[in-house]
Amino acid sequence: MPPSATPSRPLTVLVTGASSGIGRATVHALAGRGAQLVLVARGRESLEEVAAEARERGAAEVVVCPADVTDADAVQRVVDTAVAQFGRLDAVAHSAQTMAYGRIEDVPREAFEAVVDTSLHGTANVARAALPVFRRQGRGHLVVVSSLLASVTAPLMGTYAAAKWGQLGLVRTLQQEVRDAPGVDVSAVAPGGVNTPIYYQAATWAGSTGRPPPPVYSADRVARSVVARLDRPRRLVQSGVANPVVIAGFRLLPAVYDALVGPLFRWFALAGDGASPSEGNVFGSRPSGNARDGRWRGL
Repeated sequence: MPPSATPSRPLTVLVTGASSGIGRATVHALAGRGAQLVLVARGRESLEEVAAEARERGAAEVVVCPADVTDADAVQRVVDTAVAQFGRLDAVAHSAQTMAYGRIEDVPREAFEAVVDTSLHGTANVARAALPVFRRQGRGHLVVVSSLLASVTAPLMGTYAAAKWGQLGLVRTLQQEVRDAPGVDVSAVAPGGVNTPIYYQAATWAGSTGRPPPPVYSADRVARSVVARLDRPRRLVQSGVANPVVIAGFRLLPAVYDALVGPLFRWFALAGDGASPSEGNVFGSRPSGNARDGRWRGL
């Protein structure tokens, strides 16, 4: 059974990546349901802004816990704080992620490893901290924000694809490993292009900043899919009407896919602005760039 709120006990949800994009939109959606929220991201300044927004939208209570998901001890402390504060933890919405553009040979090793660490080791750290709590309670739900690029690849996105393919493999394994724990669920939501700041906050060694490929969806729309998993757990939900078509082309027509993906990616997913090499927010929070929405119009 998925976690559920009652008039006397609102849901307690921990949200990672809460300072920007899909994570911030998920906080807004959960606040509208009167949830008790634990907000996690690397920078306190943006988290305090999001906490104020959550309270305005109806959150029952909000706790701010700055932490990097790659720090296992810090993640454990956050989960312990949530349980101590609220007596239980009903769900975790895990959306923390960074991104880097560039050919594998051009992206510095440290940046490549940092992006993969956030996705893969960060997800493992969250699972190690949260799942034992769920098992003790007899219920709980981990929802991981995945990506279309967990199922396909694109040139100049090898760092992010490696991170997300690894993350989705980990999620699938977690789903198998909690089969012995009725009431404990692990779900994944895979968006395509989303109107969030991640594209221009990303590191780049591609001679350009990125932009979301069409069709572009709003962060709120993806957040609704994330929150819906609390009521209807699913192994993997593709949040984007074009995702199944792209995946089918990748799997069934690989030669055609490989011939087309490079030109299409450069046309639709790069800004073409001649950007200089940049580490973006890969190694640290950049509060000035954090927001729910990016610069594009989302469906």
